Amino acid sequence: MDSENPVGGAMAGVPVGDGDGEADGVVWQSSPPGSIYDYIKVASFSIGPDGLVDQWSLRAEQLFGVKAERAVGMDPIEAFVDPDLREQGQRKMAEILDGREWTGAVPFRVPDDAESGAGTEGLAEVYVMPTRTEEGERAALCIVVDVRTLRGIEADLAASQSIFGQSPFGFLLLDTELKIRRANERFASTFGGTVDDHRGRTVRDYLTGGEVERVAATLRRVLETGESVTDMQVTGTVPGSSERRNWSINLYRVHSGAGRPIGIAWLGTDVTSRRAAAREAAAARRNLALLNEAGARIGNSLDLETTARELLDVAVPGFCDLASVDLYQGLLAGDETPPGLADGSAELRRVAFASAVSDAPFIGGPEPVNVGAVHHFAFNSECADALRTARPKAVPGEEGGLIQSTLAVPMVAHDTVVGLVQFSRTKGSEPFGDRDRGLAVELAARAAVCIDNARLYRREHQRALILQRSLLPPGDPEASGLDIACRYLPGNAATEVGGDWFDVIELPGHRTALVVGDVMGRGLRAAVAMGELRTAVRTLALLDLEPAEVLSALDEIARGLGTPGGIQQATRTAGRQSQRDADLSEVYLATCVYAVYDSVTRRCTFANAGHLPPVLVEPGENALMLDVPPGMPLGVGGEPFEEVEVELPEGSLLALYTDGLVESRDHPLDEGLQALVGALTDPSHLSPGHPGATARRADTSRSLEDACDHVLNTLDTHHGEDDIALLMARVQGLPAESVGDWTLPREPRSVGRARELARGQLISWDLEPLVDTAELLVSELVTNALRYGEGEIRLRLLLDRTMVCEVWDAGLVQPRRRRARDTDEGGRGLQLVGLLSAAWGSRRTPRGKTVWFELPLPNGTTGLTDPAEALLSLF
Repeated sequence: MDSENPVGGAMAGVPVGDGDGEADGVVWQSSPPGSIYDYIKVASFSIGPDGLVDQWSLRAEQLFGVKAERAVGMDPIEAFVDPDLREQGQRKMAEILDGREWTGAVPFRVPDDAESGAGTEGLAEVYVMPTRTEEGERAALCIVVDVRTLRGIEADLAASQSIFGQSPFGFLLLDTELKIRRANERFASTFGGTVDDHRGRTVRDYLTGGEVERVAATLRRVLETGESVTDMQVTGTVPGSSERRNWSINLYRVHSGAGRPIGIAWLGTDVTSRRAAAREAAAARRNLALLNEAGARIGNSLDLETTARELLDVAVPGFCDLASVDLYQGLLAGDETPPGLADGSAELRRVAFASAVSDAPFIGGPEPVNVGAVHHFAFNSECADALRTARPKAVPGEEGGLIQSTLAVPMVAHDTVVGLVQFSRTKGSEPFGDRDRGLAVELAARAAVCIDNARLYRREHQRALILQRSLLPPGDPEASGLDIACRYLPGNAATEVGGDWFDVIELPGHRTALVVGDVMGRGLRAAVAMGELRTAVRTLALLDLEPAEVLSALDEIARGLGTPGGIQQATRTAGRQSQRDADLSEVYLATCVYAVYDSVTRRCTFANAGHLPPVLVEPGENALMLDVPPGMPLGVGGEPFEEVEVELPEGSLLALYTDGLVESRDHPLDEGLQALVGALTDPSHLSPGHPGATARRADTSRSLEDACDHVLNTLDTHHGEDDIALLMARVQGLPAESVGDWTLPREPRSVGRARELARGQLISWDLEPLVDTAELLVSELVTNALRYGEGEIRLRLLLDRTMVCEVWDAGLVQPRRRRARDTDEGGRGLQLVGLLSAAWGSRRTPRGKTVWFELPLPNGTTGLTDPAEALLSLF
């Protein structure tokens, strides 16, 4: 340092006098850096007996800006003192040369012709000591300090004291041995005692465990390298408290004025509250993220078990380590309020469990409860209490067990408790807090609403399925001259029920109506519309209308389904219907194929309302789609329907189906139709068997059932989203020996001839028990044809599962059954037909009408009514 001067140099071990100590800018210094002279720059000069400068130090040159060769010989009063103070200065100088010491602050002015600081003014602290020359004359030695330097040091000390003493942070100054040299009041107020009590202590007196070694190593590194450390987190406790506190520590190395490291400054801030707030904020963000994830992942399915698993996928491990979901068994079974719900003792079923801990046991009571098991909680347990009160309960973990604590949270939806979810954390995890409890309640509530919706959907879905199934033909349909096999497959469980249906309707004369239809749309309304249309089809079929007429009537019915009052009311009010009423009106559209098969002629008449074409497989041939004009769907209206008549060879196969079999999102319709044709062409599953004898039909039916399964298995990739209806029929026409057909002239003796023909045919069929009843009823029908009909009379007997008699004539007047009075001589013929036959009726034909009756075969379960008793019952 530049501190060489006559006095300072002697104090620092440098020879007195200016010498060559600073000739090369280096101070010869035997004491370590940090002397007072490193901070206070002292200059010196001497005054001879004549009052003139006789020695001028290098430091004086720096202070006053005047070289020694010029300064020596100058009068210091005249050269540096302001003219107004020179007289006073001269008196002081005289006194000094008279042997008196003097110290004081002297304003000075640098001469204008000085090399540096020209014309500037300053204030010097001067200490004048009398001395004598070698000759014994009086002289003086002057030591000068720049007052500006002193004032700077004074300000620095004041600022340092203010910052150190008044800082709101804990402030320490540690020496090179890492011992406390100084502590401020803030630090002392935190750790107790006075400021002086902490001097000489180390960090080991304040921290314990691994924190001591970590902080001590950091202090040594700062002292050695000089690299500062900011925001170092330190955890410990204060005296008299076990509460863990957090501090943020800043460390930096402190140097002397000469640049020598003299210790470390420690600035500590208590950040316990800030850390707690940060943890709270992080927990809030985590909880918000969990809620967002719950909103996105829970409730994507209308399946109860899937929804429960979605809840646990969100909760484990993001919120807890183990979790389970129990739902009331009664609610799962469809009950609105299961018994025992009020006291929490009703049976529950474990529907989901998740664990982030390997080999963790199932939670839920004294004994583990597996997924799918039905159980109940003890009446005095916290879980039962949570179910009773609909409030969450904390369940402490068992001593020595894996689980630290459990939150039992009831799942409440629409003021109804549907189950219980348990969230558990294992030992070593952070305990549940109030915020966790609120989050658990929110997660359970969200899942409860979704589970309740899924439960309600499942209930409605099951009801709709029951309704839909109740509207389909029960069991295996039977038809004269046909072997029938059918399949109905609902769509995926997640979808609503559809409006697909099929039906097999027996018509008079051993004819059969085959129906397959599909109401567009889904849900309960579609199922109800399907039921209405199916009922209408059966009603129209029993009227024995032609297929095109049936579809035309169905079209009118479909257009009236969505309008109160039916299609006629809608037509009458269409002109004055408001827009609001029009918006509320529903449009029901449906497709349908209606076919009537005659087992005697083996001819089938088709009519199509926008449905997919039937597929026919003739023996030994490839399957082909029949060219039946599709027409417009039911409910559109305005377009007539066409009929196509096709002769079906013996043993051929007819397939009617809905679009769910051949169409899906991933497969176009054409591809599905080709797959269906290919499946039906496969000869390994479609052997026609041996038609004819009834005893052999079981083998044929089995083959037809296999054909249905083969088609569904082959087209498995083409369905799933929609319902599937498949109706397959194998043609087994009536053999010629089972048909008796005669034409009778229009004359009275034809009645007797008809009785003879009927008797002979029945005897040839070994049906002697039917002869008397058949003769009586044939006589009645032929007599009515002669009396009320026109043209020739045709008599036909058909034998299959029953015996059917038909009487045709060209008259258009339909017979009408009436109740005869006791005094009437006639009017009892049709009453007698109704009493003796299993069924009877009349239908129109293109050239007149047909009246028929049906008798059960003698080996059937229905017995015959005695003709005599029937006649007597009429009177």
